[in-house]
Order: sequence, then structure tokens, then C-alpha cells
Amino acid sequence: MRHRIAVVGSGPAGLAFARVLHRHGHPVTVLERDPSPDARPPGGTLDLHEGLGQLALDKAGLLAGFHALSRPEGQAMRILDTAGTVLRDWRPRPGDRANPEIDRGQLRDLLLGTLDVQWGRRVTQVVPGSGDGVLILFTDGRQETFDLVVGADGAWSRVRPAVSSVTPQYTGVTLIETSLDDVDTRHPDLARLIGDGSMAVYGVNRALVAQRNSGGHVKVYAQFRAPLDWHSDLDLADAEAVRSSLLTLFEGWAAPVLGLLRHGSVFVHRPLYVMPVAHTWTHVAGVTLLGDAAHLMPPLGAGANLAMLEGAELAESIAAGPEDLNEAVRAFEERMWERAGRWAKITTAGLERLVSPDPAEALALFDQLR
Repeated sequence: MRHRIAVVGSGPAGLAFARVLHRHGHPVTVLERDPSPDARPPGGTLDLHEGLGQLALDKAGLLAGFHALSRPEGQAMRILDTAGTVLRDWRPRPGDRANPEIDRGQLRDLLLGTLDVQWGRRVTQVVPGSGDGVLILFTDGRQETFDLVVGADGAWSRVRPAVSSVTPQYTGVTLIETSLDDVDTRHPDLARLIGDGSMAVYGVNRALVAQRNSGGHVKVYAQFRAPLDWHSDLDLADAEAVRSSLLTLFEGWAAPVLGLLRHGSVFVHRPLYVMPVAHTWTHVAGVTLLGDAAHLMPPLGAGANLAMLEGAELAESIAAGPEDLNEAVRAFEERMWERAGRWAKITTAGLERLVSPDPAEALALFDQLR
């Protein structure tokens, strides 16, 4: 008898979970609040690591498709000081596929494939132990019952309260995101400054990071330490006001570096939140979490990779056909907590060094990683 399984969220974690289950012939219901795949911008680029995100894609039978879409040259990393001097310029070796980049939108489409996603299904609450299984309540008043509900619905998960009362906390670091289009043609000087992959400039308690996506698109992130209400006197919808505020914040930095902010047109406010480093919960029959819903951590290259591998591993555990579904989920949670805890410590310490009073800490961190 097939288990009735639903995954809430169609991000990398939820889609990896559903795709691996689908590959093993097990039906799964994917519930997504967005009305369509293109309802909102998919975000920037991701580097998928060989032993994490790429392993998940291999389990889903999608590794060849990933290699066809990914950008190995995007592994390049350049670090400058605030005067614009290049301090480090790392470039991938020929054939290096340790962690090539892929646009989030391309990854989403690769994972989606022929999956049947129920778009526009907004979950309001998940209620375990409701007789026939786990009850999902939707904003439109409908209800459905499943044997297992997997929360892969991100930082502000609607599934998480069914297993944990913990909520994300502000890190003290805020990101402002902007972007540049057709950078090689419209801004060739900035294109050369950025290189083929990512470029970062670190100052006192602030940083500017630029990341190439495909098609000449570049994401730019201004990072700085500030109170959560730092923008109380600023209209975040006023692009010119935000730009002016950022240029004042980064005053004195080299003009070519500040060009990353001067040419951005839309600015998006992204304060960084995290879950506690060792977030666990008492197992609840019929409910579990993946990715950011379980262990939101600083965005330093681990989150999506872990989320995808967790989704693939949980799906494989279920597909193996254990008679006791909850025992399979309980064993998975133990493995997830141990691995995620290690990465949460690494990324939390990394954020402290990357946006710190001493810019040399950021450079030293990259030297260690390299």
C-alpha cells in the first residue's frame, strides 16, 4: 500500500525530494503557494558541490542535465580591497567540476521536469494526529489528509510549527540586492572587474559582492551590519533614495567598485535570519522538515546543497519500502541534524568573519577554504 505523501514548497529541497520519489515510482503531492513557476524572480546563482547538491541530482538521474547547464567558469573568485586593488584571483582548473554554478531558475526547471505541482496552494496550518493522518489546512478553506507531510517551505515555514516552536532570528547583517543586465555590452568595465564568476570587496563591517549569472546577468549584494530597523527613515521602494543611502554607507570605496551600486535599478531588502545552530525537535509522527525550514543558516554556499541532498536521501529512505514510515523519517532526522549542525557552525562563524570589524578576517577565511 502506497503512503500518501505531500511536500510543501517547490524549492530545491522539495523538488529534489519529489523528483527522487518520482524516479522510484512513488506518487507524491507537491504543494506550492506561488500561482506558477514564474510568478516571482527565481533568485541568483547557486554553486552545487560534488558531494552534496550534485550527489542529490545524481540520485534523481539529473546529473548529466546539470552538467549541460552549469557554468564551471563560474567557480572563479576575485577579492579586492576597498581601493580596488585585486588581492586574490582564483580561477578553476580545466575540467574542475567541484562546485560549478547554475542559475536558480535553470535548476528549478531541471528538477521540475514532468512533476505535477499543485500551484497556488497556500498552506495555513499542518495538524498532526488527526485520526486519518496529518491534516493540511489551506487558505481557500480546503483540507487534505496525508500519511507524511514534508515541510520544505523555507525560512518562514507554515509546516514548522507542527514540530517546533523555534523561529528565525536576525543575525545583525542585512543584504541589499540589486542587479545588472547585459553587463558585457552595457557595462564592459564592470564585466572585466567581476571576471567570470564572483567578486567580493570587504571593508569594516560591510562588503560588496557581485555574482555572474547566465546571459550577462549579474547579481550584486551590499552587505552590512545594522539594526533591523536601520531603514526606519528610508523608503525602501524609492530606488534613488536607497542608492543614495548605500553610496553614503560605502563612501570612500573605489569608484569602479561603487559602479556596482550606481548602475543597479531595483533594490531588494534582505535582512539575514538564521535558526539556532543545533535546531532539533522531538519527532512528530507524520511530519518532518527539510532545508531552510529545518536549519536556516547564513547563505554561504551550503544551504541549497544540504537541502537538496536531504530531500534526495529522505526520498530514497521512503522508496526503500520500510513498513514503518515514521521509523524511516526518525532515522533520517537524526542524520540530518548531525550534518546540518556541522554546517551551521561553519557558516555562522563564516558570516562573523566575512562581515566583521577586520576585513583581513574575510581574506584569511578564503585563504583557508582555498
